[in-house]
Amino acid sequence: MEDLKEIHSNVSDSGKAEALDDQGLQFTARFEELELLAKEAEDTNSLWDRMVLRTGYTINFSQRKHMVYMLAFFASLGGMLSGVDQSLISGAKVSLVPDLNVTSHEQSLVSALMPLGAIGGCICLSPLNELLGRRLSIMVACISYTIGGVLCAATPNVEGLYAGRFFIGFGVGLESIIPAYVGECSPSEVRGNLVSLFQFNIALGEVFGYAIAAMFYSLDGAWRYILGSSLVFSTLLFAGMFFLPESPRYLVHKGRLGAAYTIWKRLRNIEDINSKIEFLDMIQSLEQEELEDAHVSSKHKWMDFITNSRARRSLIYSTVMIFLGQFTGVNAVMYYMSTLMASIGFDEKNSVFMSLVGGGALLLGTIPAIMCMDYCGRRFWANAMLPGFFIGLVFVGISYRLPVNGSASLGLYLTGIILYMGFFGSYSCLTWVIPSEVFPTYLRSYGVTVTSASLYLWAFIITYNFTDMWNAFTDTGLTLGFYGGIAALGWIYQLLFVVETKGRSLEEIDDLFSKPTMTLVAINLKSVRKDFRNIFHGNFREVVHGTSTSY
Repeated sequence: MEDLKEIHSNVSDSGKAEALDDQGLQFTARFEELELLAKEAEDTNSLWDRMVLRTGYTINFSQRKHMVYMLAFFASLGGMLSGVDQSLISGAKVSLVPDLNVTSHEQSLVSALMPLGAIGGCICLSPLNELLGRRLSIMVACISYTIGGVLCAATPNVEGLYAGRFFIGFGVGLESIIPAYVGECSPSEVRGNLVSLFQFNIALGEVFGYAIAAMFYSLDGAWRYILGSSLVFSTLLFAGMFFLPESPRYLVHKGRLGAAYTIWKRLRNIEDINSKIEFLDMIQSLEQEELEDAHVSSKHKWMDFITNSRARRSLIYSTVMIFLGQFTGVNAVMYYMSTLMASIGFDEKNSVFMSLVGGGALLLGTIPAIMCMDYCGRRFWANAMLPGFFIGLVFVGISYRLPVNGSASLGLYLTGIILYMGFFGSYSCLTWVIPSEVFPTYLRSYGVTVTSASLYLWAFIITYNFTDMWNAFTDTGLTLGFYGGIAALGWIYQLLFVVETKGRSLEEIDDLFSKPTMTLVAINLKSVRKDFRNIFHGNFREVVHGTSTSY
């Protein structure tokens, strides 16, 4: 991409797009061509255009950044829907179990079928995205949510709950494209913050889920109201998607340059030379990918995750990050929050209400990530958060060794849960930010499919086996030994392998992941040594700002 950088330099030095050198003239001519393609795209009326581009309402803002913010806000409501449906089941079990005579095995299956359904949704994510695009795929996810919510609220037996939870999970899997959708549309300087909104909404949805359970707790058949309430959130997201555009990077990937340029002008100030350069960068990246992969059948692009070192590197990197988060047990803790609160000494009613403590801590933990991730960078965030929720797990594990119902055990347990959920809330933003930015455009939907499926596979394994693991490891052994051990090992991995991507365009990140793994590890080791020296000398700003890492 050196020619684009050279054009940028020439145009910036002259201060005008009509620079007199040949490169400046080529630059101007290319955008005149794009304007013509955009006009042609507006005049066409194919079935594909009517489905993907025109099923909605066009909104334009004089400040283009406001359009980006609106897109990120409404699309990220999908996270709220996911969070609500994940936490509702915790409070619903209190009345659900006696009403339907649900056994302990059936309880595990009801909880675990949501992540299992999400795996199915993730498997369908890539073909659906390639066919319908990011925006319509999210709308299909809303329909799946609605079907699942109706089944859960109206079912006369546990088998109906199985089906409903699976459909809800299927919608959760499909909506995993939302962080990539937001990342593809966001400027690099705020991309991490805006993608983190998805995790913030997951945490906010979890708080709403616990609050809804507390609101309906005393009603007859409370679980039906609790599980059916998710329909409100799926309707809001479905309606909001009518006002959002398709991802311009997806359209460039599909060769629809005119349509992509039209949407790009809604998302960026096209008079800004950097916005023009970024759009040309997208086109050139696509052309390079097509040249490199001309010999590969388009039906087997996913094989690049095995044969292409750059693609393989990004897949391993993102899936390990997700594994480290999930195997510290967060989903098991969340799904069984009311049960765990009861085990430490809270009565049945208070255990439902006290679940809000854990959900609230998770929500508050996401706020620093939204505000600071693009300032601090991914490396600092990953390495600062894991030790925090390891300490929380230590407190939880020790609390189980103290007398039940004692103030010491309750206080230590709640402190541990608040630390654990709070720091995990900050860390978990990375599990959406990283996959949204590390894959090349032509493999992004495939990469998100694999990483999201792995997230829900780990969640299914941890959730379904929670009771058996609890009995086998004992309470302290599971929380402190197993979950805490994963957190400790994960911190070492992240010091060595987490790559700093803040402030880089998606195309620049593509170049970064083309470097050999050991080259990146050597740079990270050098960065760690600099960070320790800075800490020793009290230069904490350099550590937080990530100035010691240079690729």
